[in-house]
Amino acid sequence: MNPRTFLALLHDIIVASIAWFAAYLLRFNFAVPEMHTQYMLESIAWVVPLQAIVFVSFGLYRGIWRFASIPDLKRIFLAVGAASVLVAAMLFMVKTTIAVPRSVLVLDPLLLILMMGGSRFIYRAWKEHQLYGLTLSQGNPVIVLGAGEAAVALVKDLSRSTQWRVVGLLDDDNAMHAREIFGVKVKGAIRQLGDISKRFGVEHVIVAMPSAHHQKRRQAIDLANHLGLEVLTVPAIDDLMSGKVSVSQIRKVDVEDLLGRDAVALDNSGLQHLITGKVVLVSGAGGSIGSELCRQIVKFNPSVLVCLDTSEFSLYQLEQELSALALSAQLIYLTCDVKNKVRIDNALAQYQPSVVFHAAAYKHVPMMENGNVWEALSNNVVGTHTLARACKDAGVAKFVLISTDKAVNPTNVMGASKRLAEMVCQGLQENSGTRFVIVRFGNVLGSSGSVIPKFREQIAQGGPVTITHPDITRYFMSIPEAAQLVMQAGLMGQGGEIFVLDMGEPVKIADLAMDMIQLSGLQADEIKIEYVGLRPGEKLYEELLADDEHTMPTPHEKLRIAQARTADISWVNKLLKWIEGAHSANENHIKAELAVWVEEYSPHIQVATDLRTPVMSEHVTLH
Repeated sequence: MNPRTFLALLHDIIVASIAWFAAYLLRFNFAVPEMHTQYMLESIAWVVPLQAIVFVSFGLYRGIWRFASIPDLKRIFLAVGAASVLVAAMLFMVKTTIAVPRSVLVLDPLLLILMMGGSRFIYRAWKEHQLYGLTLSQGNPVIVLGAGEAAVALVKDLSRSTQWRVVGLLDDDNAMHAREIFGVKVKGAIRQLGDISKRFGVEHVIVAMPSAHHQKRRQAIDLANHLGLEVLTVPAIDDLMSGKVSVSQIRKVDVEDLLGRDAVALDNSGLQHLITGKVVLVSGAGGSIGSELCRQIVKFNPSVLVCLDTSEFSLYQLEQELSALALSAQLIYLTCDVKNKVRIDNALAQYQPSVVFHAAAYKHVPMMENGNVWEALSNNVVGTHTLARACKDAGVAKFVLISTDKAVNPTNVMGASKRLAEMVCQGLQENSGTRFVIVRFGNVLGSSGSVIPKFREQIAQGGPVTITHPDITRYFMSIPEAAQLVMQAGLMGQGGEIFVLDMGEPVKIADLAMDMIQLSGLQADEIKIEYVGLRPGEKLYEELLADDEHTMPTPHEKLRIAQARTADISWVNKLLKWIEGAHSANENHIKAELAVWVEEYSPHIQVATDLRTPVMSEHVTLH
């Protein structure tokens, strides 16, 4: 027993003795008769040791007094209650010669709980005052927007901070107004931020509404920015729920917060049936979507997760990240080109996955447009067929293809190649065997090659920020949301469907750039914006459906099924033969023939500025 534990036990023994004496004093109005004094002394000799044994057995000395909380108080209640029952039983069955008043048996546990619990919380308050009390007034005054669970946790954590001093909370729930949270009053609605910030001389605001609708968070952030306040926020709800971060890890508001979307409702029981205890393979595992899929998949405890990628460095980075987690799954990292049939067949035979998520692809629109046309077709179409066919031959239960909105009415080779990959999977689909599921979505926030990191770099360098066109718009979703919906679609798919993700409202890239400039603490006239013109294969406006496609609803509100043109195995075989023969052909000739295979492909489309014109892709394709 270490010295701290011994002192805590000694304290409780002394407190137990005092409580027993005090119970007698209260029972007899501080005038204990001589006979009962004798009974009191005889009983305390065995009552207190018995209570001490119970206290130790209930684990009262595992905690630290400085962090005493409700769970510690619960343990004290249980231990004292159990000790009281044992004392009464001993008096009734063994010590029948000792007469202890029933009121003493009631008063003693009440006093004991009060003294043991009170001393612990008094010690905690004293220690916190020692550590933080002298410096609280020195912290920067800050207003917290929100009064929900996240705000409560934040105020509690910041009460010990030397950097921040919460002077008030604001919330639009009228029922919370004038109430207090850890001594801090809810002073009114969020729209009163201007008046209250002036009254308290506040220059900083913390938005603590991670579970609120993203439009409500956006309004709060816009108001604070308009008032010239520095805006901070708590981590996203997904990170808080996963335990990766704590609510007190506040940070500056980023553009992802402005474009944030509501949390995805997942069929966890269904995903457990799909993944838990199963072998799962992810191709392109080192990429933005592939790596996030791996992070999401391991939460459902697969028996084996096979991470496959052609990039050794990307796999190394993923391995370093996942190895730091306490995971029960066996993690396998394979360097492999998805076009390598022998390597793919061997991997599938060795690990026998039941689910394969195919995220490997070339995705950079302008780069694939000139100089790499055949490579785009080879990697995105032939590679998909190689892996998909191998999965079918190996008896993999489900194959999920990660597609793109660039496959809709494509004006570029990359989009056309992904449309062909969709049709390859549909052509391989049969009534039995492997079920092929296709998931189509747009840009994801913060992915490798994304416009957002590029804008950050340009702003940090003082500009200019380059945008292809003043009217260009894009759909955005977060990488975790995209990965979760891919898994959900993979669960729901029965074979041959193209799932279209709800991408929300499109965002004008020029507005996105302005938001990022303001969040950097700069004004519009301090950073120059240059429009450099659309690059090869780019559109102004994205589409999620082709002109002749319609969608059907699914049980999930963020997933719909596109009714698209399909293909059969004969068509697939002819397509592969054409790609193989086009290896040495002129790229313009390949593009011309590509329009035969993808009827909606328009390689020479003239992009107009009219909203009715079908257009697509921005600086880079984001996945």
